[in-house]
Amino acid sequence: MPEWLVLTLAMLAACAVVVVITVVRHRRAPEDEDPSETPDVIEYMTMWIGVVYAIVLGLAIAGVWEGRSAAQDHVQAEATALHEISERVRVYPAEERDRIRDDIRLYVNHVVTTEWDSMADRGEVTERGGRLFERIRADVTDYQPKSDFEAQAYQPLLDQVTAASQARIGRAESTGETMPGVVWFGLMAGAVITIGMIFALQIRRTTRELVLAGLFSALIAFLLFLIWDFDSPYSRGVAASADPFLNLFPGVRD
Repeated sequence: MPEWLVLTLAMLAACAVVVVITVVRHRRAPEDEDPSETPDVIEYMTMWIGVVYAIVLGLAIAGVWEGRSAAQDHVQAEATALHEISERVRVYPAEERDRIRDDIRLYVNHVVTTEWDSMADRGEVTERGGRLFERIRADVTDYQPKSDFEAQAYQPLLDQVTAASQARIGRAESTGETMPGVVWFGLMAGAVITIGMIFALQIRRTTRELVLAGLFSALIAFLLFLIWDFDSPYSRGVAASADPFLNLFPGVRD
């Protein structure tokens, strides 16, 4: 099911629940009930519950967005480091240079065609990807410079291998969901309490109040969906992409 459809259904369901409960409550309310007599303390509590929950939602959205941005940064750093290695080995003999570049392109091709699907579906990188990266590391570290010019390029190449390795580790560690289950419990419970406080204010069955209550519940449903969508950086709608690899290594899928 497309994610936009899930979002639409969730927002419509939230609106429907609020409207149905409001209508049922209005029909069962005593005839002498006066909505204007809501105690001030309830209005005060409702206001602070809304404020606290808004802060929690904001922090949750900021946290998952930061995780998604960090995941994209790992991809960019890894692709950039590999591209630097591919460019800087031009000072090496043709045989060594071509072997290193071929291994890099083989690794990048595996990442964007196979490993990316593994991260999205199973939340993990592949063993073959690790072996291909170790082959690149061996290509660079095992080479013995034969001139001062090659020796000057050797250490920067090692630094780029280290940078790519760190970025790959970071990418592997950010494949799963970032929000703990207890946080999701708090978010869902907070949503129920916050929406439930609408009825503590004894809203009436007027068009204006029903529309506002429905929009309020739909907004909370949208924000919770947004947190869920950002929570897995590589597998959902607004996910980190493999564009840095594709931009720096055009044609790797060919």
